[in-house]
Amino acid sequence: MDRDLLRRLWVTASAVLCLYGTLLGFGILGTPVEDSSSGALSADATLLAPAGPAFAIWSLIYLGLGAYTVWQWLPAQRTSARARSTGWLAGASMLLNAAWILVTQAGLIWTSVAVILVLALVLGVLVARFSALDAGTRTEQVVVDGTFGAYLGWVTVASCANVAAAGAASGWTVGPLADQFLAAAVLAVAACMGVVYARRLGGRLAIALALGWGLAWIAFARLADVPHSPLVGGAALVAAVVVLVPSLLARRATPVAATA
Repeated sequence: MDRDLLRRLWVTASAVLCLYGTLLGFGILGTPVEDSSSGALSADATLLAPAGPAFAIWSLIYLGLGAYTVWQWLPAQRTSARARSTGWLAGASMLLNAAWILVTQAGLIWTSVAVILVLALVLGVLVARFSALDAGTRTEQVVVDGTFGAYLGWVTVASCANVAAAGAASGWTVGPLADQFLAAAVLAVAACMGVVYARRLGGRLAIALALGWGLAWIAFARLADVPHSPLVGGAALVAAVVVLVPSLLARRATPVAATA
């Protein structure tokens, strides 16, 4: 079979399985994510859990993944360098997304940590690959750069929240105050990742906005909801600013890469 056709079929099959996982995670076919794993992933379960509205970004990401699946079937993309460089990893990211939902449905919280970390790695490699190629048309910038940039930014925040959820579910604690400082340290790591993305990937705004979005909703949750922590909330706000500023500066320095 032609390798380009096989790649497009892989992406499409992965998208179908991702849709199935999405229906499970939204509670249409299974248990909503926030209620799975004995509630370990709910918005008030840990100091690093974003507030509920933060998860609306998934609708945007899923819409982008659907658009990408259609885009890569367009005749012009059959042998395009960007379609070839992203297709296999894009499909893998969708399968990992579905796998993450399946393992959380089964209550395997530490397995979900492993899955989401692999997902973050796959997305990082994927974005690095298309960042090395010409940006292409405006449609391509939105469908490819925008979708997978937002995907990477959000999964970075979600990884932090997932690790915290697994730790809390296992009863890990170093004391009420020390837990807050530890959460702030994790937020600092997330901010550093945002700086790395800006420097290595040309200041892609989609990454920074998605990462900043998640951090801002962590701040909101800690300042306005339980578990209440002004320390963690303030650290999350600072982290949200930190990830945005270098991306904006990198975009000004490299306008060609400042596409999405």
